[in-house]
Amino acid sequence: MKVYGVQFDSSWGNKDENFSKVNSLINSVQIEQNSLLVLPEMFATGFSLETSRTLAGEPQKTENYLSKLAKNKKSWVIAGMAQPTKVIGKAHNCAVIFSPMGEKICTYSKIHPIQMLGEDRVHLPGSTVESIEIDPFIITPIICYDLRFPETFRLALKKGTNVFIVIACWPKIRIDHWTTLLQARAIENQSYIIGINRVGKDPGLEYGGRSLFVDPLGKILIEGDEIEGIIETSIEKNIIDNWRSEFPSIEDRKENL
Repeated sequence: MKVYGVQFDSSWGNKDENFSKVNSLINSVQIEQNSLLVLPEMFATGFSLETSRTLAGEPQKTENYLSKLAKNKKSWVIAGMAQPTKVIGKAHNCAVIFSPMGEKICTYSKIHPIQMLGEDRVHLPGSTVESIEIDPFIITPIICYDLRFPETFRLALKKGTNVFIVIACWPKIRIDHWTTLLQARAIENQSYIIGINRVGKDPGLEYGGRSLFVDPLGKILIEGDEIEGIIETSIEKNIIDNWRSEFPSIEDRKENL
C-alpha cells in the first residue's frame, strides 16, 4: 500500500487557508487510489488551545473537508483535529480516519495531553486505543506526546496492530527525541511506524518536521526535512510477517511482570 505524508506549516487558526495548503500539496503529486494520506496533529488550526477558535464550526467543517478529500483521491485519510465534548470549553485532540468512500470510520482521542504545555487544561484525555483494518494491515493512530508512552503501543499490539500512524506538532527543540522514539517503537513492536510532523512556527513554538517512515526492523525508509512537501513510500505486509517469524521477540514478551 502506498502511504503519503503531508508535512506543512499550519496557518494559525485559519482552517480555510490550511485546507487550501493541503490541497495544493496533495495535488502536486499523483496519488494512487486506495492509498493512505496522513496529515499532522490539529492540521487545520495548528496546536492552538483556544477552543473558541479550534471548535468553531466543528466537527462538521473539518470532517466535511476530510470526507471530500478522501472521496476525491479515492484513498484513506488520517488527520488530526479538535473535536467537541459534552463539557463546555473543553475539546478532545483527535485523529479521525475516513475511508475512500468518504465515510468516517474511526475517531481516536489523544490519551496523553501534554501537561507542560497546559494541554491537559483544555483537551480531555481519551481512554481507549483504536485500530482499524485496511487489508492486509491493522492500523492504529497515535498522537504526538503519546509517542513517549510505550504502553499505548503494546495495548495496540495486542489487538494485532502492525502499522502505527503517529501525527504530531513536535517541537524542533526536541526533534531528536522524535526520530529516536519513532525508531524505537518500530523495533519494539516489529511494526511500521509512520510519523508525520508539521513544520514552521506558531505564537509559542517552532516545529522540526523530520517526518519519518520506519520499517519493522527500525530502518528509516524516507525522511522529510524541515520544509513543506509530500513524503511517500510503500509498505508491505510480508516485510512484517517475515521479520516477526525470523526474530519472534513479540512472542517472548512477559505480560505479567
